Amino acid sequence: MYAACQEQFLTSAGFTQTIHTGNSLYEGNNPMKLNRLTSSAIIVLGCASLAACNTPAATDKPDTSKAEAAIKADVAKLVEEFNAHDAKAVVEHDMPDEVSMFHGAPNTIGKEADLMMTAKQMQDPLAKIAVSNEKVDVAASGEMAVYRADYAYTMTDSETKKPVIERGNWLIGYKTQADGSWKIAWNVVSNTAKATEQ
Repeated sequence: MYAACQEQFLTSAGFTQTIHTGNSLYEGNNPMKLNRLTSSAIIVLGCASLAACNTPAATDKPDTSKAEAAIKADVAKLVEEFNAHDAKAVVEHDMPDEVSMFHGAPNTIGKEADLMMTAKQMQDPLAKIAVSNEKVDVAASGEMAVYRADYAYTMTDSETKKPVIERGNWLIGYKTQADGSWKIAWNVVSNTAKATEQ
């Protein structure tokens, strides 16, 4: 390999019809006196230069559009199921050890705990959610992603018994599964203001 690189470099540098005799490098009948160290240095530098030229360009940023679309579709389905008050369908989007973090409430861990909390929310006949300004950031590995959106949650005020809307931020951490699907690993619901009447 060293010899091949040596020959390629010398040829590209213009040293055609080159032979080695002792410590001299000849081109035709014109000897160019080079000691062995200098000759080796030139060849090594030349090989490095050729290698750099042959190095493939850095790969482009991976295409995450399919993952982004799949996650947005999953959230859309979850919202649809929540608004239909189908608690069991909602928690099927979760991983077994999913963690939910809601403002003003203890964290819940696992699908069963999430099911209990979701079912409690759905005891309110007005409970429904809408999302906007959706964004999805997918890791370069394609194994994890973060969904973020603004939410508007309609519910019945526990004191006035009137419909109110709570607005805030919704963050969801997704992970890919063995079958290629995306499941929720964690989610954070954080209101940005006190709920107001419609």
